[in-house]
Amino acid sequence: MRDTSTAATSSDRQASRTRRGKHARTSTLLWSAQILLAAVFVFAAAPKLVGQHAAVVMFSQIGAGQWLRYLVGVAELAGAIGLLIPRLAGLAAAGLAADMAGASIINIAVLHSAAVAITIPLCAAFAFIARARWKHTTSPLAATGAPS
Repeated sequence: MRDTSTAATSSDRQASRTRRGKHARTSTLLWSAQILLAAVFVFAAAPKLVGQHAAVVMFSQIGAGQWLRYLVGVAELAGAIGLLIPRLAGLAAAGLAADMAGASIINIAVLHSAAVAITIPLCAAFAFIARARWKHTTSPLAATGAPS
């Protein structure tokens, strides 16, 4: 007759290996998405930062001034870089989710643009990444050792 504690330990080890394998696949998929989205947002920020005519016209139509074009361009570039840094990935994704939420509202209410078909799914993807990566995100004060 087999010892039940040995059988239980063996099945616990097997379950642990299965969880680790699933976690590794999920982590790989998340990093792949983060790298792809970072590249997309570097290319999305560039026209805003260099003053490409289409970006200048779009932000003129919004009516908030060209300072908003620079702000959005810098935020998108910073978010793209942050997606590639493990400690910042959750925060960067949350910021880009907020950026895409704002873009969705502007596309619907001001520009009456079909681009909302892209910005809403991007907002959802960034919210998912932010949630998945949040446990790895630490506050800036904790990283410096300052009391929080």
